[in-house]
Amino acid sequence: MAPAELRDLIVASLDDRKGRSILALDVTKLTDVTDFMVLASGTSARHVRALVDSLRETARRRAVHVLGVEGEDTGAWVLVDLGDVVVHVMQAETRAFYDLERLWGEAGEVRGEAGEAPGAPERDGALA
Repeated sequence: MAPAELRDLIVASLDDRKGRSILALDVTKLTDVTDFMVLASGTSARHVRALVDSLRETARRRAVHVLGVEGEDTGAWVLVDLGDVVVHVMQAETRAFYDLERLWGEAGEVRGEAGEAPGAPERDGALA
């Protein structure tokens, strides 16, 4: 599966499970480790784990190998490594504290939740 196709599959999976503030960053010019970084927020540890479980199931159904998962025990920040795409699913407080959007600010945004631009005000979770 092409990296952009995998990115879109991940964003759709997170969106289906009501992930919040979904943002996909093209990091190809910043690192050789991965092509895309996807960030999403969950409302609680349980929601974060549910988003990750759904993502794993989506990957399994499409024969995409999950290289690793870190942080599931706390559910505050879970990293899912899919090779060409690295996914960070976090609770809102954790995401605000680490501010990965700022750290990877040189990356070009590919797709945010419902087509929102970076820095757009966070919505209440309802999807357009």
